[in-house]
Amino acid sequence: MRVLLASKALVVGAHHDKLRALGANPDLDLLAVSPDRWIEQGRAQIAERPPPRGYEIVYTPLALNGRYHLFWYRRLRQVMRHFRPDVLHIDEEPYNLATAIACRDAVRYGVRPVFFAWQNLYRRYPPPFRWLERYVLARADGIVGSEAAGEVLRRKGHTRRIEVIPQFGVDPELFAPRPQPHDPDRFVVGYAGRLVEAKGVDVLIRAVGSIGGDVTLRLAGTGAAEPDLRGMASAMPGVVFEGALPSADMPEFYKDLDVFVLPTVGRRGWTEQFGRAAVEAMACGVPTVVSSTGELPQVVGQAGVVTPPADSHALADALQRLRDDPARRESLAEAGRAHVLGRYTTQAVADATADFYRRIAGGDA
Repeated sequence: MRVLLASKALVVGAHHDKLRALGANPDLDLLAVSPDRWIEQGRAQIAERPPPRGYEIVYTPLALNGRYHLFWYRRLRQVMRHFRPDVLHIDEEPYNLATAIACRDAVRYGVRPVFFAWQNLYRRYPPPFRWLERYVLARADGIVGSEAAGEVLRRKGHTRRIEVIPQFGVDPELFAPRPQPHDPDRFVVGYAGRLVEAKGVDVLIRAVGSIGGDVTLRLAGTGAAEPDLRGMASAMPGVVFEGALPSADMPEFYKDLDVFVLPTVGRRGWTEQFGRAAVEAMACGVPTVVSSTGELPQVVGQAGVVTPPADSHALADALQRLRDDPARRESLAEAGRAHVLGRYTTQAVADATADFYRRIAGGDA
């Protein structure tokens, strides 16, 4: 079975772990297509390009790079004609131009198209995105990141195969607990992700500032809200802005934390669709606190602490309780690690994805 997988997420080297797990299937010949760079808010992230193992990969320029819903892969049709896959997996929402173009070319060459959908809120898009979505939903099977995303597709009339599989898993060997115990005289809280209003980092800064004592807050990421957040934290010497860390440095970032927080508040038309950073932190044995936004409560289950979004007082109370209760932190660390091992490893995600490809290629219902 020959599979062609195109994903802009592959500019991040850590995301190649799923490719390696997929490529380990002896019946699967995998070729990946990645942008040579992805432009986010005017800043280019150059593809990290780890050595491929068990798969091949092509790096290609994008047309309209940085335009989330209008970019497309310049060379994808050429690669498809040369590789002749059984399945084309375009790792984009069905309303995106890249998905529609890839789907059109797949149908033209007798290839089974598959898209990925995170969208967990029902929305009617304006033209031309509504037309693109309608075209794709009529012709392609779908992998979705949550049951809610699958329900959205069904409400929109998608009647083909839908499978719930997280887009990403974690390597439990790489994202593993710290072998040495933490310093009991310090308390380090962390966040990793975009520094934008919807992520609620301002709520986290206020919460940390209100609990008092010797506490450090480490923020990994960049974004449009960073200047305002720096202004908020200017009188708080314990707040450290780490910037955008390479994916290879993230395990060590998590392992230095006593608690990880994902305080998403959301915005109109968007809510948290997965929460990869929370899964990575739990895999590292870090007690994890999330807001009750989108898919976050489902992702952490009973293995994390859930607080109301935009409620800095509730978040501060949760952090203070964890700071004062090392036994509770240890219990959450163990539960979080076990939760990830049971649901969110790269191998589990790859196995489910490969099985879906087999059913698609075989034409099973």
